[in-house]
Amino acid sequence: MANSDLFVPKLLRLEGGFVNRADDRGGPTNMGVTLSTWRNVGYDKDGDGDIDTEDIRQLSSEDAMSVMKTMYWNRWKADRIKNQSVAEILVDWVWASGKWGIIIPQRILNIPDDGIVGEKTIQALNEADQKELHLDVWIARKKFFDDLVVNHPDQIVNLHGWMNRLKEFKFLAT
Repeated sequence: MANSDLFVPKLLRLEGGFVNRADDRGGPTNMGVTLSTWRNVGYDKDGDGDIDTEDIRQLSSEDAMSVMKTMYWNRWKADRIKNQSVAEILVDWVWASGKWGIIIPQRILNIPDDGIVGEKTIQALNEADQKELHLDVWIARKKFFDDLVVNHPDQIVNLHGWMNRLKEFKFLAT
């Protein structure tokens, strides 16, 4: 079964540190944790009475990985996914794109696309050919990026980085 501790080093490497670029729709982000996410699950790190950009700037890797585990890894019930590579590409997609990282894989699996990982989703996922599923998810995620740029042309500046990130998700039989 997949293990979040194996994913942590990859995610930290892919995310890097604090960024606050005008062309990034996520706003202030540190190690992949956006301000809106931290407002939902975090606390006032700098003690000034609000949760803002300075709190994001002060996130530790432990903060970021706690968010990943509780809000994204557990959302995918990834501890129950039999292949580490499949778990990682799925969790990374929901981490980066929200509900679409569950809905589109559910469509690939030909199960109801309700955006909720339940028993049917886990069963269909684990019964699928893991290598083929990983490839199908990879291709669907690339299409998702391409469609995003078509619908939001200003996001073309991010496409190269998104594709570099996606190329990091290779299938390994486990």
